[in-house]
Amino acid sequence: MQAAAFDEFGGPEVITLRKLPIPKVADDEVLIKVLSAGVGVWDAYERQGMLVPEGSTLPIVPGSDGAGTIVAAGSKVTGLAVGDLVYVSATTRPKGGLYAEYAVVKAEYAAKVPDGVPAEHAGAMPTDALTALAGLDTVSLSAGAWLLIFGASGGQGHLAVQLAKRQGLNVIAVASGVDGVALVSRLGADVSLDGHGDMTDVLARIRDAAPGGVNAILAMAGGATLDRLTEALADGGVVAFAHGVRPEPQERPGVMVRPYDGESSPRQLQRLNELIEAGPFVVHVAEKFPLGKVRDAHQRLQTSYAGKLLLTVA
Repeated sequence: MQAAAFDEFGGPEVITLRKLPIPKVADDEVLIKVLSAGVGVWDAYERQGMLVPEGSTLPIVPGSDGAGTIVAAGSKVTGLAVGDLVYVSATTRPKGGLYAEYAVVKAEYAAKVPDGVPAEHAGAMPTDALTALAGLDTVSLSAGAWLLIFGASGGQGHLAVQLAKRQGLNVIAVASGVDGVALVSRLGADVSLDGHGDMTDVLARIRDAAPGGVNAILAMAGGATLDRLTEALADGGVVAFAHGVRPEPQERPGVMVRPYDGESSPRQLQRLNELIEAGPFVVHVAEKFPLGKVRDAHQRLQTSYAGKLLLTVA
């Protein structure tokens, strides 16, 4: 099969296209003919040697996210079958990732693509969507509460906006630039604000919308802007951030800080699908790259864009 892989750690230039054997399927695994693969910052960390999946050996095929069709299934696999169109979030994948024509993953990391999500775009969704869901679980707000999402136009953020609305939350989305604000407005945010704008004005608009303060902040980025936004929290409010956000938010009087990680499991995948199928759902793809342009995709990772990047494989 054709795959993008690297034999050493480094910059985008270490990834090359080559022919590798199609991996063998164990009893609890499925073999997927890959349609598309998401490109995330964690893929860059893997390429740099900072976040290498357990059990991996060189050459490494990166790619935690993807979508495609099951072409073989192990004898212990239940709930999925050959021919199913699935999406995958697999941080543990010793047999290689989704930057390939075929990939093998444990069946527990795969779920059928939900109605309403284009099959190709589903490849960009899984890890960010599961992480956003974990963030919402961490803040654990009741319907009607006010949630501020910082970094709302990014890969995780734009999915969190939609999932939060499905949970009945009032969402203030702080996005990046005019395009980012337009995106989160289309996705249903109650208040859409530009994080690059004047923070005094931004805070005033937040207080107008939620005079009692916001109940929680989901932080997809850190730094001085986030520090200012915490001024909008109600007393006892929560700042939840995904591991990897730098600098990490710091606790201060009246503010609780909680880190979280996404979880790929049958239960979380089922919950995610139920939320997605409750209405129209958008996976915003900023740019698509063919597998042969994987280096370009990794260079694009270092720039600013809304939503996600996608490799098209099939």
